[in-house]
Amino acid sequence: MFTTRPEIAATFGAVASTHWIASQVGMSVLERGGNAFDAAAAAGFTLQIVEPHLNGPGGDCPILLHSAATNTQQVICGQGPAPAGLTVAHVKGLGLDMMPGTGFLAAPIPGAFDAWARMLLEHGTWRLRDVLDYAIGYAARGAHMVPRVVQTLATVRPLFEQEWTSSAALWLRDGGPQPGRLWRNPVLAETYARLIREAEAPGRSREQEIEAARAAWYGGFVAEAIERFGRTPQMDTSGRRHAAVLTAHDMAGWRAGVEAPVARDFMGCTVLKCGAWSQGPTLLMTLGLIEGFDLAAMDPLGAEFVHVVTEAMKLSYADREAWLGDPDFTDVPLATLLSDAYLAERRGLIGAEASLEFRPGAPEGRPVRGVDYAAAIRRAQEMAAAAGTGEPTVSRLGASGGDTCHVDVIDRWGNMVSATPSAGWLQSSPAIPELGFCLGTRCQMFWLDETLPNGLKPGKRPRTTLSPSLVLRGGEAWMAYGTPGGEQQDQWQAIMLARMLAHGFNIQQAIDLPAFHSEHWISSFWPRGAQPGKLVLEGRYAPAVLADLMARGHRAEMGGEWSEGRLTGARREPDGQIFAGANPRGMQGYAVGR
Repeated sequence: MFTTRPEIAATFGAVASTHWIASQVGMSVLERGGNAFDAAAAAGFTLQIVEPHLNGPGGDCPILLHSAATNTQQVICGQGPAPAGLTVAHVKGLGLDMMPGTGFLAAPIPGAFDAWARMLLEHGTWRLRDVLDYAIGYAARGAHMVPRVVQTLATVRPLFEQEWTSSAALWLRDGGPQPGRLWRNPVLAETYARLIREAEAPGRSREQEIEAARAAWYGGFVAEAIERFGRTPQMDTSGRRHAAVLTAHDMAGWRAGVEAPVARDFMGCTVLKCGAWSQGPTLLMTLGLIEGFDLAAMDPLGAEFVHVVTEAMKLSYADREAWLGDPDFTDVPLATLLSDAYLAERRGLIGAEASLEFRPGAPEGRPVRGVDYAAAIRRAQEMAAAAGTGEPTVSRLGASGGDTCHVDVIDRWGNMVSATPSAGWLQSSPAIPELGFCLGTRCQMFWLDETLPNGLKPGKRPRTTLSPSLVLRGGEAWMAYGTPGGEQQDQWQAIMLARMLAHGFNIQQAIDLPAFHSEHWISSFWPRGAQPGKLVLEGRYAPAVLADLMARGHRAEMGGEWSEGRLTGARREPDGQIFAGANPRGMQGYAVGR
């Protein structure tokens, strides 16, 4: 079949990411003797500069990795938790019934920096100075700006000019970035340069330098600047101004944790995901549901494939809403949710017609609590109506649909990294003048009921949509892959893997094929809306497929011809060859290798 670019074939190493500059940075590290962990970190820090509308230093970053040295896999949890003062009582005391989607109040402890730092410390070989040199160079001398950065700024310009004046000073100076032109962030360049200066001292080892940088970030000048700036209330999606709850003390007491991945077999492979503090198990549930159908007999571009996968995702995402949350704070029945018996029972709910109901299960006979689907539908309808009446829209208040970045790396030794850095977008909260970046807003994903699995509690991780993936085949590490896209991440990943394993497509073919997504479930992002039965097909689907799905009861519509998915991936075969591919949509993603 025709593909937009070749699937890269290599033996030395490969990098695939959502931006060609980050991919080439990662490959440069491999060429200079670094391993996959060095390369992924350098690419990740670079993504903060070249995709500032999709991630930032104050954001989050879950990482899945495979160590060839130990033949083991692990998760590094770069999802920071709620600060100590962020309680349900505090938020409701401000007159709010929902966490805002932007501003200071929804800021968790920033987790991205320590996730990268811990990976470097325990698995990397390069000094922090060398890893950060790429990002510092692009921030100081200028990075090419893609049109989407400029488009994002245009939507929030009134907010920046009227409310978030520190963001205006950074992002609108001298007219702001222009498509295809270089843009500098000298303040951020100096932040990272200062971090290195404070980390380095005569006689310190590589590991001691990294530890010193972690201390400076979480217990030094970075944390102090964050707390100081956050004391001044700023506008958010509630239409009111609120101060940050996050303090330097919160940051000083936190470090990125390491844990075992959650796993489930699918068509002869083992798929690894982050734990129940993420939506990762949703993918495993979807795969377990669709494996009970004869996928290989289905047309991968036909209505039956779309219908079955969509109906399976409706069930798994309903269980995400009802049962998933930080397992350090809630008793998640994860083993049952992923069990063959439970999934077989749930699979029986998938019929010939589309369901417009929200149907979480009852694992171990537990009653469902706190899932108000009707209220989510009303919120979506009210937001749609407000957008057409001249009232402040989501985009003007800075709220984002949750887009992000992704990077996959495999090196010549067989080490693998799948990482999904996100949050701290330039439009998420006001830029901190001393640092050149802003805080994330992942705490918008909490419900204001601390008894729920994803209910707000201090120290608890919000159930993030960030969801990198690793796949084992024959017991050996085979593929690293993932995508941006908020709720769509574990939809597009399910579609890609099913097509590869059931139909024999390679990475680039599976990425290029037309995809789809549903918006049936309750969104994790403010204002937490839902659109029952909504199904969006990429515009290259045959009109007959759309008609067939609508006849089945799906509220289906056709999107743009190249609008669904931003997947990247890399796999390593038994003969030592490494293959990689990246999404052509948006004209940013690229895979490189040799």
